[in-house]
Amino acid sequence: MLFIKKISPGRILVLGFALVILLGSLLLYLPFTHNEGIDVSYVDALFTSTSAVCVTGLIAVDTADTFNVIGQTIVALLIQIGGLGFTSLGVGLILLAGGKVSFKERLVVKEALNLNSVKGIVKLIKSVLFLTICFEGIGVLLSFLVFSKDYPPVKALGISIFHSVAAFNNSGFDILGGLHNLIPYQQNILLNLTTCFLIIFGGIGFLVIMEVLLKRSFKKLSFHSKVVITMSIILLIVGTILLKATEDITWLGAFFFSTSARTAGFSTYPLSTFTNAGLFVLIILMFIGASPGSTGGGIKTTTFYTLIKSVLSSATNQYCTGFKRRIPQTLILKAFLILFLGLNIVCFNTFLLSILEPNIDFLDLLFEEVSAFGTVGLSTGITPDLKDSSKIILAFTMFIGRLSPLTMATIWAFRSKTNIRYAEESLPIG
Repeated sequence: MLFIKKISPGRILVLGFALVILLGSLLLYLPFTHNEGIDVSYVDALFTSTSAVCVTGLIAVDTADTFNVIGQTIVALLIQIGGLGFTSLGVGLILLAGGKVSFKERLVVKEALNLNSVKGIVKLIKSVLFLTICFEGIGVLLSFLVFSKDYPPVKALGISIFHSVAAFNNSGFDILGGLHNLIPYQQNILLNLTTCFLIIFGGIGFLVIMEVLLKRSFKKLSFHSKVVITMSIILLIVGTILLKATEDITWLGAFFFSTSARTAGFSTYPLSTFTNAGLFVLIILMFIGASPGSTGGGIKTTTFYTLIKSVLSSATNQYCTGFKRRIPQTLILKAFLILFLGLNIVCFNTFLLSILEPNIDFLDLLFEEVSAFGTVGLSTGITPDLKDSSKIILAFTMFIGRLSPLTMATIWAFRSKTNIRYAEESLPIG
């Protein structure tokens, strides 16, 4: 206990996710979670567990064809734990048991949900759990109306529960089998819109959802909520138009991919048929990702907004503002740091993948790496054929993407005993 008290909240978060992943990998490696006659290597079990906990959806083996009901249930639980965060679920269990939440536990939740303070965290956790049950419940009901037409009632219910959990937590797992994902339902309007509905609300963040429900007026919303909603709508519209312009797909398909690319990973068309232009659009959307405090990954919509605003303000020599609010210089520096770290991770790991997989097209490797970093799960279909070393690199990328590069960087940061201030001097730039 003394050891835990001395660990920073960021390190507790990293260790907690790592332990959940390792436990999940051990369970998925054991034969009782596999379909009869199926063997799973530990690397594939580890990859699946990492993908589930990091709510990604990249798969080394097909979930339905490889794992039985027990294995699929474990994957669903790992997705739920990863989406909500083990800290939120842990605090929820403490509250259900009638216990008290310590200050240390509140700090860890604050770190996990990217909050500014620990004030009102217990109330927030209760709301998060309640909203999750409501949204996933609606998702199960609407999905069941579709799947019940093709499967027996009990199996349709199981598929609906799994799909709703995966969609709301922005994880592109499916248990339909055959590595088809949602391609058989590409023309089903109800399932497409239900999935998009779950992805969007899971990706904008719980704080934004609660604020919208309470205030019900865009003008009354906080600066954070206005930025998240505005950027989400713009990215959805622009993504839809660009994908429709570059690919031979329907408007529904373009909207679905524009939504799914923002960290969900479901697909209704095979990406192997996409043009380079379409794949590049998806790469950009995947890298940007969802919003802070959500179940999604990427550099986040607020970071992208801050980057755009700071560049425009620098070009026009004005203050960096938005919605009649001035953005602090510290946030601008943080946004550029996240961008820098994200690009470095993607570039370096893509370089390693290119060395390890010389026979695979570079764009496919880049796509796979960005999908892992953004915890998306979209794939051109190369994942199952990758070497074990390549899968480990992607698993590590998913881990960083879920916890954010900044969190991973700060766990190694140590305070200096001295803070020397040197003389300032100009340097030619550009």
